[in-house]
Amino acid sequence: MSEPDDRWFDEAAGPLVRPYAMTRGRTRPGNTDLDLATQVVTVWTENDSGSLSPEHQAVIELCRTPLSVAEVAAYVDVPLVVVKVLLSDLIERGDVVARAPRTANNLPDRNLLQAVLDGVRRI
Repeated sequence: MSEPDDRWFDEAAGPLVRPYAMTRGRTRPGNTDLDLATQVVTVWTENDSGSLSPEHQAVIELCRTPLSVAEVAAYVDVPLVVVKVLLSDLIERGDVVARAPRTANNLPDRNLLQAVLDGVRRI
């Protein structure tokens, strides 16, 4: 028979043990190019998804549309470093691709922005 205090310690350890188990004890991703804004998306592959953990499969499902690494971490509700390790695994398998976030190539001219600001101030 367990005491109520014993259950408290087990519940408190759960959030610490789960990320460790998800990453098989790894604390650094193999792919170090992943940052918060890196976009990841699932690609169609013939890889066997049955060998993946439920967390890996959840990431694959989420990334059917492009998401940032930060968004994936928020949706699966695990620490960012854990998501980076999971994504790194999937990138190595070829299930997910990563790319730098898109930037605006045609930024508006400073004069145009100033004209818009002046117009808004006149309103």
